[in-house]
Amino acid sequence: MAGCQTAILIYIHRVEDLNEAFEAVRTVWRAAGWPGVVEDLSYGTPALKVRGKLLLRLREPGIVVLLCDLDEKEFLMQAMPEVYFETDHYKGYPAVLARLETIDRDALADHIEKRWRAVAGKKLVAEFDTRCDR
Repeated sequence: MAGCQTAILIYIHRVEDLNEAFEAVRTVWRAAGWPGVVEDLSYGTPALKVRGKLLLRLREPGIVVLLCDLDEKEFLMQAMPEVYFETDHYKGYPAVLARLETIDRDALADHIEKRWRAVAGKKLVAEFDTRCDR
């Protein structure tokens, strides 16, 4: 029974670590106010989604998975290797890993918004654009 309690405590600490690490993303998301965006889970880690489609997710504390095309991924990794990188798991996949400690918050917002515009749908994008034009 002690083993189960230890496992539960480790899990609780892990969830707390993930939630704390995701706070930087939450701050960017709340400031931007993209319609339809919700916080959810993806592979057991905090994520942002719109209409059930992934915008980004926390891979581990301090590292987010940003979805992008392969050309953009290569450019980002070459231009700013201190921020953007990949592991073998993500080779050939349209996603790049980013270090939350070093990514500029405006750049993070731009990545999220670009993905959001691609998957949110015309109605939500128009709603956001109308609100931002005021």
